[in-house]
Amino acid sequence: MATLSAFVYVTLGLLLLVLLASYSPSSRLHHHGSHRRLKLRDPAAPPSPPGRHHAAPFDPLIAEIELHRDDREWERTHFDMPAAPGHEPQPEWEDFIDAEDYINDEDRFNVTHRIVLLFPKIDVAPIDGRISLDELTDWNLQQAGREVMHRTKRDMDLHDKNHDGFVSFDEYEPPSWSLNAEDGSTWWKREHFDASDVDGNGVLNLTEFNDFLHPADSSSPKLIHWLCKEEIRERDKDNDGKLNFQEYFHGLFDSIRNYEDAYNQSDSMEAPANKLFKELDKDNDGFLSVDELIPVIGNLHPSERYYAKQQAEYVITQADADKDGQLSLKEMVEHPYVFYSSIFTEDDDDSDYHDEFR
Repeated sequence: MATLSAFVYVTLGLLLLVLLASYSPSSRLHHHGSHRRLKLRDPAAPPSPPGRHHAAPFDPLIAEIELHRDDREWERTHFDMPAAPGHEPQPEWEDFIDAEDYINDEDRFNVTHRIVLLFPKIDVAPIDGRISLDELTDWNLQQAGREVMHRTKRDMDLHDKNHDGFVSFDEYEPPSWSLNAEDGSTWWKREHFDASDVDGNGVLNLTEFNDFLHPADSSSPKLIHWLCKEEIRERDKDNDGKLNFQEYFHGLFDSIRNYEDAYNQSDSMEAPANKLFKELDKDNDGFLSVDELIPVIGNLHPSERYYAKQQAEYVITQADADKDGQLSLKEMVEHPYVFYSSIFTEDDDDSDYHDEFR
């Protein structure tokens, strides 16, 4: 295995020399493609709209910069105290954003070099000089996981009033929107908290608190059961604790993802809906119980892995020049901005192309 790995990366090293030579500054002076300038995401931007998902950055270096900026915005939001009497007023936060909005010319962020550096960290199962869908999905999931856990730790510090490393239900302050919910939702309420408390000790440790904030990514049977119960509660018109076909058809079926291939786009969806209903109704009693929703709860609440795979599939579709379903280093270097698509803007003016980004 060691001999094979050495051979693979010696070969990649030789390929790298050829690639870097082909991307020398002199060869890019007369580039006629669109101008692309790398731009960080705004930490103060509103949440993604329904149906869209915040993709984690491909590059850990970008993630680190963005999280640092996000931390400062978060601190400003939660700990923005007025200046003491006699102190000079501080510049507005907005005055600092423009300076860091772009990974600018001075920083000379080299996309090609970053891809070459990251390639062997992604190509791990197996080490063969090609990045598969599974490898890229795992990489995206790692980046998303770091970002999610970073924010969870930050939120835990905010709610852990006595600083004992745990969050009790009394310590937790739910979002303002949940306090005014009129539909009887248990989101952010005691039932949700207790379902997240895997060991049943009445407080949430970091892992449990992360599951509490992101139940779709939890592997806890208690929390999955609670998610299924919530789905039934929201659609159970006759309050019998289960879904009949009409409650399922008019409230649940349209929300289930990844079943597009189970039916065609005909005028009536009742036949495919009935097919799925019968598959889920294991005891054939004509109703869907909480436990019978478990097989499709991942479709109703997609996890980070679902989105990581989506992101990987899109990137491979865009950069896989030879259409073999995998990415070589050459393909990645030749399509660098596919991987940094969340942070670049395009300008039709070609006169200001930044060669250093190559």
